[in-house]
Amino acid sequence: MKTTEIRELTDAELAEKLKAMRAELFNMRFRLATGQLDNTGKIAFIKKDIARLHTELRARAIAAQRDAAAS
Repeated sequence: MKTTEIRELTDAELAEKLKAMRAELFNMRFRLATGQLDNTGKIAFIKKDIARLHTELRARAIAAQRDAAAS
C-alpha cells in the first residue's frame, strides 16, 4: 500500500485497515510456523504497511493537537 493511498483514507478506514493487516500478519506467522507459507518475504511487506498506517495515524493526531492548541 502506497503512502498516497493511505493519506486518502479516513480515520475509520485507517483503523479498519490496520485491524485487517494485523489479522493478516497473525495468519501469516501461524502459517510460517506450520510450514505452509510459501512467500516469507510478504511478512516484511505487511509489517511495513502496518508501520505506515501507524505513522499516518500519529501524524494526524499531532496535527489535531497542533490545531487545537492554535485555536
